[in-house]
Amino acid sequence: MKVFKAGAAAAVAVVLSLTATACGSGGDKAGSGSTDGGKDKIVIGIKFDQPGLGLKNPDGKFTGFDVDVATYVAKELGYQPDQIEFKQAVSAERENLISNGDVKLVVATYTINDKRKAKVDFAGPYFLAHQDLLVRADDTSITKAEDLNKKNLCSVAGSTSAQNVKTKLAPEANLLEQAGYSECLTGLENGSVDALTTDNSILAGFAAQEKNKGKFKLVGLKLSDEPYGIGLKKGDKDLQTKVNAALKKMVEDGSWQKAVDANLGPAGYKAEPAPQITEGS
Repeated sequence: MKVFKAGAAAAVAVVLSLTATACGSGGDKAGSGSTDGGKDKIVIGIKFDQPGLGLKNPDGKFTGFDVDVATYVAKELGYQPDQIEFKQAVSAERENLISNGDVKLVVATYTINDKRKAKVDFAGPYFLAHQDLLVRADDTSITKAEDLNKKNLCSVAGSTSAQNVKTKLAPEANLLEQAGYSECLTGLENGSVDALTTDNSILAGFAAQEKNKGKFKLVGLKLSDEPYGIGLKKGDKDLQTKVNAALKKMVEDGSWQKAVDANLGPAGYKAEPAPQITEGS
């Protein structure tokens, strides 16, 4: 019996050792970003409520320019579309999602700035937008940012756009911050909000939606430059280099322009040319 017990104990030890090894080989929970395609999936943060950029449709499928960029980059990292898990990345949570390892990348109209670079790294930029205002189609009272003084201005929590207006251009504007752009649009339509501010690419996507056609218009301002980057964990230079290479290839093979035309062209939006990649250089 003693021999049997010793043998059984040894067997258990071997099984436990193998189990620990298997568990340890899974990498981080958001996917490794390796080019061997050996991981089951990669988790990428995108917006779920931005038509033309990042939208989760009623059928559960995702569409938009950022979705196309994310899918292209993931493929260059070794992941097929069915290996991508898209996770909602609201503006205020993007840095946390990256830092906590909940996502490997964030491709969510994510403007590169110094404040964010203190917490995360970026690849790119891959797109240049400009801040603008969306107003009701029949509103002629707002033609410049200063006209927002004493008016109700809406944007999403965590976005830089509203603060730009509030601190630099219209300090007397009544700033309303919502969880998502949909809430701002509802307020704009019912008159409780006078203007929605964010990037012109985002505003154009909303204005072009079938249900919104004829209701809203862009004022046509360029209140700021908004270079979109792909957010990733700080210090991951290897991943940054690979993502930058993927973005360069996307531009060079024509896939970038094709994605712009397909997603933003229907809104009549004229995008800037693909910007030069500066992060990580």
